[in-house]
Amino acid sequence: MDSRTLAIIKAEITRITNCFISDYDVMNTFCPKKEDITFKGFRDLVDTGKIVVLNMNIAEYKNLSKIIATYLKLDFQTEVMNRLSRCNSNSFRSVAFICDEFHEYCSASDADFFAQSREAKCINIVATQSYSSLLNAINNQYAVKVIIQNLINKFWFRTDDISTIDDIQKQVGKEDKLKISSSITENAKETHFSYFTNSLNSKDSNLSESISKSVQTDYIYDTNFFTQELETFSCLSFLSDGYKILKPMKLKLIPYFTK
Repeated sequence: MDSRTLAIIKAEITRITNCFISDYDVMNTFCPKKEDITFKGFRDLVDTGKIVVLNMNIAEYKNLSKIIATYLKLDFQTEVMNRLSRCNSNSFRSVAFICDEFHEYCSASDADFFAQSREAKCINIVATQSYSSLLNAINNQYAVKVIIQNLINKFWFRTDDISTIDDIQKQVGKEDKLKISSSITENAKETHFSYFTNSLNSKDSNLSESISKSVQTDYIYDTNFFTQELETFSCLSFLSDGYKILKPMKLKLIPYFTK
């Protein structure tokens, strides 16, 4: 290999791996001695049903936590999809991927994984601040749409993000709503101005009222519902029972710490 090419490769590898050895605690965790290694990959863990938890404070390890999370996520996704070629889909157990603040760790490759992971019996449970947060992280509108549409069951909490509200309204759909408008008019033949009361006085007047009713197609849930009417620990649910989509409804959730 040409010396210049080799130098570039070494420089890039050093840059990528430097975060693992620059901190003593990080090096002991991710670069232990061979006899101290307890995590040797996802194949055994996925097949035996064990749980892997990544607990890194993003405020303390901002860049490193994202790197580790991305590596861990990609290794997990690769092993899950490899199961399809290793054994019959009816013979292996279901697995789950759970991620809070998903917008901090998402990538464009998640769109392909979410689209194909159902065949590999993978349940994906993710939470994000808004759809705009995903778009800001991935910067690919089409990848975000693929991710969202592959997450069948959704819980929407209160949000001020108009882009997210627009997408929710379009997915939930519209319905016919009755609109009622009324007006009152007054007619008078003789009207005089009173300087004593500083007002208009009418004689031989009559009042008329008109009421108009019409049916208009509008979104089932308006913007105020998402910005003002959803209380803490309440949400709009969009769920499937496995055969059909249930009617969207408002749910009151019970936090575990209140039981």
